[in-house]
Amino acid sequence: MVGEDRVIMSVKELRRGPVIRHAMEKTLTQVEAGALVGLTARHVRRLIQRVRQEGDRGLAHRGRGKPSNRRIAAPLKTKGLKLYAQPYGDFGPTLAAEKLAERHGITLSDETLRLWLRAAGVAHFQRRKRPHRSRRERKPHVGELVQRDGSHQDWLEGRGPHGVLMAYSDDASSRVSARCYEYEGTIPAMDSFQRYVTRSGIPLAVYADKHSTYRSPAEPTLEASRAGTAPQSQCGRALGELGVALIPAHSPQAKGRVERLFGTFQDRLIKEMRRAGGATLDEANRFLENYLPLYNQRLTVQPAQATDLHRSRPAGCALGRILCIKTTRCLRKDFTVAHQGRLYQIHDTLRATHVLVEERVEGTMRLTHKGRALASHAITSRPVKAAAVKPVPPPRRPVTPRPD
Repeated sequence: MVGEDRVIMSVKELRRGPVIRHAMEKTLTQVEAGALVGLTARHVRRLIQRVRQEGDRGLAHRGRGKPSNRRIAAPLKTKGLKLYAQPYGDFGPTLAAEKLAERHGITLSDETLRLWLRAAGVAHFQRRKRPHRSRRERKPHVGELVQRDGSHQDWLEGRGPHGVLMAYSDDASSRVSARCYEYEGTIPAMDSFQRYVTRSGIPLAVYADKHSTYRSPAEPTLEASRAGTAPQSQCGRALGELGVALIPAHSPQAKGRVERLFGTFQDRLIKEMRRAGGATLDEANRFLENYLPLYNQRLTVQPAQATDLHRSRPAGCALGRILCIKTTRCLRKDFTVAHQGRLYQIHDTLRATHVLVEERVEGTMRLTHKGRALASHAITSRPVKAAAVKPVPPPRRPVTPRPD
């Protein structure tokens, strides 16, 4: 309350005025009036008495404008700020409050200390503003964006080896495609994507994390920097050849749908596979082939647009030639190529200094040059050079020193 002719009230107190007047005029009982404004009948009687004595001023809270009865004493506040300034000047409020209670017996909440320090002009501890993250709406079309990730989990609960569940979730419909692998690497990523393309088609974009499988950690060379290109992983190169945009996610929250999918699978899928009793990754994959259609039938959503933007997969064996590990190797003068500690003899005669080694997801390998497959065979044994016999030096004659 300020002055003689001015009353400060909250909205809650202002709403009580007409109800209290009706209770004073007997048009409402005190119990009914209390139920309307959330007060007990006893407090209604107290307010009626105040209004009769003071008018509308009696509806205002008695403690407004006065110091709180629960305030911390001024000497204790002064002591706390003095201690903070000397040994804890670079501490944050949370840690400083813990040390004040632990070492000096001054019990404060961290928020109380934060307000004191802010009022005193100490602001070096202020938290950095977090970037605003607005909710991203789903893509309207199926195949416009697919979220991909791998979950490392004991999916078989000790009955078999630990594995990685490679999952694909369509952003528009939440339709899921998944398969278990021994590890998260280039070959499992390409094999799982090849199976996805065979089943659904080629999407426009893939949303993945910054795992080295998808994003190369190599530093760009001087020539690449001049050309404005960045190093690519094998997966990035394959997706580029298929015309699929690879979008790196800067946080797990960015690809939240596939992350929440793993939370669901770690609860439901593990229990379902426990009932099925699978003990190997092959048995787990056979179970997924029957489980995922039922899961998608229940939990997929209707996309905003009916158009499916998946493109048809390449005809023939073109998909396998793209989704593979490609490595450039030097061609020696005897038409041999060294790769991963083995030597391969090329039967074709060609004018080239380098050939391309393609390692397929099914485990096969072939050598190519300008898209043409080269006939070759692995050299299983090499001639062993005879060990050179080192000459034995003659024994040295002893040297007798002169008497002087």
